[in-house]
Amino acid sequence: MFRRFLIFTVMATASLIASAQQDKKVFHDDSTKPIHKYLPDITIVGRGSKSDYQQMPEIVGTSIYAGKKNALIVLDNVQGNVVTNTMRQVLAKVPGIHIWESDPSGIQIGIAARGLSPNRSWEFNIRQNGYDIAADPFGYPEAYYNPQLQAVQRIEVVRGQGSLQYGPQFGGLVNYILRNGSEVKKKFEFETQQTIGSNGLFNSYNAIGGRTAKLHYYSFFDHRNGDGWRQNSRYFTNSGFGTVTYYFTPKLSLTAEVMHSHVRSQQPGGLTDADVNTNAQQSFRSRNWFDIKWTTPALILNYNLNEKTRWNTKLFSTIGNRNSVGFLQTIAIKDSINPSTLNYNNRTVQIDEYRNYGLESRIITDYNLGNLKNTISGGIRLYTGTTHRFADGKGTTGTEYDVSLVSDYLRDIQFKSNNAAAFAENIFRITDKFLIIPGIRYEWLEGNASGRNGYTTSGTEIKLQNIKRSRSFILAGIGSEYHVTNSTEVYANFSQAYRPIQFANLQAPPTTDVVDENLLDSKGYNIDLGYRGKIKNFLQFDISTFYLQYNNRIGTITVAGTPSYRLITNVGNSTSKGFEGYAEFNVLRAFTKNKHTELLIFGSYGYTDARYAGNHKDAATKGKRLENAPQNIFRGGITGGYKTFLLTAQLSSVGKTFSDANNSVTPAANGNNGLIPSYSIIDLSASYKFAKNFSVKAGINNLTNAVYFTRRSGGYPGPGALPADGRNIFISVGAKF
Repeated sequence: MFRRFLIFTVMATASLIASAQQDKKVFHDDSTKPIHKYLPDITIVGRGSKSDYQQMPEIVGTSIYAGKKNALIVLDNVQGNVVTNTMRQVLAKVPGIHIWESDPSGIQIGIAARGLSPNRSWEFNIRQNGYDIAADPFGYPEAYYNPQLQAVQRIEVVRGQGSLQYGPQFGGLVNYILRNGSEVKKKFEFETQQTIGSNGLFNSYNAIGGRTAKLHYYSFFDHRNGDGWRQNSRYFTNSGFGTVTYYFTPKLSLTAEVMHSHVRSQQPGGLTDADVNTNAQQSFRSRNWFDIKWTTPALILNYNLNEKTRWNTKLFSTIGNRNSVGFLQTIAIKDSINPSTLNYNNRTVQIDEYRNYGLESRIITDYNLGNLKNTISGGIRLYTGTTHRFADGKGTTGTEYDVSLVSDYLRDIQFKSNNAAAFAENIFRITDKFLIIPGIRYEWLEGNASGRNGYTTSGTEIKLQNIKRSRSFILAGIGSEYHVTNSTEVYANFSQAYRPIQFANLQAPPTTDVVDENLLDSKGYNIDLGYRGKIKNFLQFDISTFYLQYNNRIGTITVAGTPSYRLITNVGNSTSKGFEGYAEFNVLRAFTKNKHTELLIFGSYGYTDARYAGNHKDAATKGKRLENAPQNIFRGGITGGYKTFLLTAQLSSVGKTFSDANNSVTPAANGNNGLIPSYSIIDLSASYKFAKNFSVKAGINNLTNAVYFTRRSGGYPGPGALPADGRNIFISVGAKF
């Protein structure tokens, strides 16, 4: 099926090129107000501001953002450790973002909001340049790969109502927009940034880019390695990216791009709470390794049919391999030399292969009703993906990364998912101040699983019953905006959401977890109501309330027994409601006309009351708080500077949270369950640009060397509590030629 669509798209592209060559007229935007302008998918924003936080325009490319809770982070302006993907600094001004900090050097990013799980950001629709990059957006939406943030131009974050345009995820959208050379003003530019830091950190980022009248291009290679803050935490990352955009005419362009990333990290394993308090850097696992190879090719066609209509089509693929090998028993069992063999015990090997292919095509156009311009956007999506899982293989007794086997995998399962979707969304401008934005999305999903699920005691294969399940549904939503002034607005929206059962929910992790055989899909909705905007050039803000209903929620409960175990099951419905607020105040702009000195004060605060609404059959969960859902998250700071020198101090304070639906407070002996205590972190960073093309950045993360952890794990990469990094420093030197 996918090949036929590919052939069709190539043929359609060829015909468009031929027709567009007939018409050399330059596309002109006839919008009269900046807020209505079409902005391309890749565009430079925020260069006139020291702030890294912006609001999304009403329309970007072929996507509608009017009426939605959103934020745009400009990476060039981020005052923090971008080299190691320190998300508490990068997303400091996006209120309510909960961040897991358990991977060395930010190798894997785990974020969430509104009581959702941060597990590899799987409650968000994670995209790169507008296309999927997760393992499987429906069956296994874990983001094992995230782009190196030095190569990212901006990050788009859209809450709940993003589900109508991008898919039915409860969290919304996170879209990494990479640099593509369109911002380079000459034919060739070379950029380099070299970074060293604590714990053996070394990072080398090198890029070239340029543009001519007909094309622009950008390519980078990034290498990072280090020893990690904890023992047994060595890692390296290598990533390369290339993109070329060719303009057949001013109306028609075609982009070809590919990213390849390879990450290998030693996994130090979890700790008990007593171990964390004694020495959080210690590790009792020296033979556990994680290896990720990820390739994401894409073709992107943009065509301005006329002054009112734009069309965008993306063909994309994810080719990924996730390998792990380690000694995965509970932390109470030592990984030591077996006296009977004088060797270590055999390790367990797990391998996933992801092969996904997709097409998305969107069109947007303006039309008039009376004297007011309205805008409609629509699109289709086709997707097919295969996950081949080799699990519980008996590995070697070695210590380094090695996924060779001593005996076959116990499980050899193939998961397949197919998806077709269509959506439409419309901006009705009732007056020049009042907008209503209804939307609708149709989804068809099909999934099946087959293969070997183990062996009997006599050695006979246990075949997984061929399971094939399909369903279709319609999601609806509506948003609105009222422009109180030219620069402030009230916004509100409602949208339905849906989350199918994940592949991960169909199998228990290879340690202490068990999966309920009767899991159900999750359904629900998001509501937002807020006020945002700017006051002159010295204050910007966004304050809002939200309500998220999540039915048939999947979570974990602790089941008593000898030994006790964690059950992954539908733990009931949940409700999350709360407040999200952000404000940034430029003190000197407010009271002086000084153009050379900066003094910015910012703060973001998220309050989330996330609770279960009913009891599960095996646990009294009604009224209990959701796991991994801190009530209070505050991040704030101050930036001062003179001309091209900036110094920023930031405080991140995150409230306590629970690790299971039982709200267990007392830590389990193995560290898998129990309270996750609150913590506060202070970060300092500074940057200085000189001689036009040179820059220096430096920082101290976790200035007070606070000891804390953000997650507990019942399986890989634990089990146990997973400490975050202590105090560390970095310094970067950059240049452009």
